[in-house]
Amino acid sequence: MGDRTWVVESETWVNSEKNLHKSQLHEPMFYYFAYGSCMCPVDLKRTMGESTHQYVMGAATLKGYRLGFYRYSASRKCGVLDVVKDSQSNVVGVLYQLPWRLSESLDKREDVPSGGYRRQSVDIDFQGKIYKKVRTYVVVNKLLQEIAPNDWYFNVVLRGAITCKLPEEYCWGLFNHMHGLQSSQLSE
Repeated sequence: MGDRTWVVESETWVNSEKNLHKSQLHEPMFYYFAYGSCMCPVDLKRTMGESTHQYVMGAATLKGYRLGFYRYSASRKCGVLDVVKDSQSNVVGVLYQLPWRLSESLDKREDVPSGGYRRQSVDIDFQGKIYKKVRTYVVVNKLLQEIAPNDWYFNVVLRGAITCKLPEEYCWGLFNHMHGLQSSQLSE
């Protein structure tokens, strides 16, 4: 009987997923690659005004870039993530398929109107398939040196990485990078 219950629950979940995708087909969508705090669907919901969990496709890779904390966010009072071209590196993040109606809110969150970040189209590797012209955001005026994140930003980034199942080794690398920046800032 336990197996039968599991099958029914599984079929219900699959059917609701199919219904979700059918509704998405009728609404204009865009692909978005998140590598910082936007990897966390809970934090994204905070500023978007609606749940974004259902739009998560999963862990994906931006080749030829590396992460760095090259922007100071006055609202977060700390360094925040950016991507910088680097042919020897890759950035792992979260690929979303978002409804177009969230585009303006996402631009505001990324401080596009004030010149904090700008949209950039990139190619993303997701499950062995290359997605072309995926939206991401890059810092407009990059700092010369990285600035450490505060504990809140640190935790949101890691929560997003773990929630969206980025590779464990990558999560540890992200943790060590952020922790190293914080430690060096404390010793100054």
